[in-house]
Amino acid sequence: MSKDPDFLEELVAERTAENPDFPKLMEAAARRREMLKELARVREQRGRSQTAVAADMETSQSSVARLEGASGDARLSTLDRYAQALGFRVQWHLLPLEGSEKEPPLVVRGG
Repeated sequence: MSKDPDFLEELVAERTAENPDFPKLMEAAARRREMLKELARVREQRGRSQTAVAADMETSQSSVARLEGASGDARLSTLDRYAQALGFRVQWHLLPLEGSEKEPPLVVRGG
């Protein structure tokens, strides 16, 4: 007996029908959210307030709260600024897609 799809499953199926790349876009957004969660954990662990980090980023405390709340999809430049405000530099690892494993991984080191 198969179960009926829930709302989220229906929504994903509907969006995927409109855009076959939708699942990949969701995965990419999930990876960015995980990075933001980790940076928020570091901020809290270091005892830094959202207001202090916002000042370093030259933005508002409410912007940092939204960023940490993962209510949207953060821009890469915002991730860079947030990481820098916490003393980190973002380094991108480009991994081959499934089926193209012959390509070596690439590491991109930014300024």
